[in-house]
Amino acid sequence: MAKTLIGVVASNKGDKSIVVAVQSSKTHPLYRKQYMVTKRFMAHDDKNEARVGDKVIITETRPLSARKRHILTTIVERPLISQEESVEVITAVEDTEKPKDTKAKAKEEDSPAKTLVKIK
Repeated sequence: MAKTLIGVVASNKGDKSIVVAVQSSKTHPLYRKQYMVTKRFMAHDDKNEARVGDKVIITETRPLSARKRHILTTIVERPLISQEESVEVITAVEDTEKPKDTKAKAKEEDSPAKTLVKIK
């Protein structure tokens, strides 16, 4: 029976290929401390539907190329913010939507000189 692995898509730059990072924990034989190990697998994505950051399930299959031995089975979940939609891009869009007058008024009210006058 073929093994199934759950991991996160690390790269989707190849055509119909993705790189999936699978994390597992191991215990050190002498010190008995647990640590994380990440292994990367290349998988075949026939429809090019997986994006970076997606949690996916891959299944072992026959060799498809020199390094591809797995195939994409399902996409479990997508991230809330993808790599293309970084925080800077989202906040830049929100800043452009606000009217400019409210920014100027907020800056005038928050200036240190006027707060000193208000305190006196």
